[in-house]
Amino acid sequence: MCFNPFSGFVMSGRRGIVKDLVWGKILSVGVDEIDEDHRRLIHIFNILSHSVMEGESPEYLAATLEELINCTVWHFSHEERLMLKHRYKEIEEHKAEHRDLIQSAKNLQQEILRADKPIADENIEFLERWLTEHILTADGRLGSYLSQVM
Repeated sequence: MCFNPFSGFVMSGRRGIVKDLVWGKILSVGVDEIDEDHRRLIHIFNILSHSVMEGESPEYLAATLEELINCTVWHFSHEERLMLKHRYKEIEEHKAEHRDLIQSAKNLQQEILRADKPIADENIEFLERWLTEHILTADGRLGSYLSQVM
């Protein structure tokens, strides 16, 4: 397995290489309870990524994406509660990013359920990019703030 700050590569299935997100210090926001949520989201994302590459059924992919969406919604409410409690000034911008991701994931889920098209590599790359960029930017700022006030 190779390692870079965000992902590693493992051999899998008929399509060859699956890219795993790998938890590392670079993805830590410095708040244990948020980091634990992020570890769980990364784990479910990796299950989805492997399932796409292994050619799982659309129903299984939709169910896995549903689990990822549900965990993400819970995580976002967790972060938003912390933002409210500690009077985080960037709360509205952060919440808008949360809404955008959930809507994008739900749109992808509907495409799968309608069987218009399978989950493409671009969809997985979009979800991966969004997850890592959100953690590194918006959640990083939130983590820095919470580390000071908690």
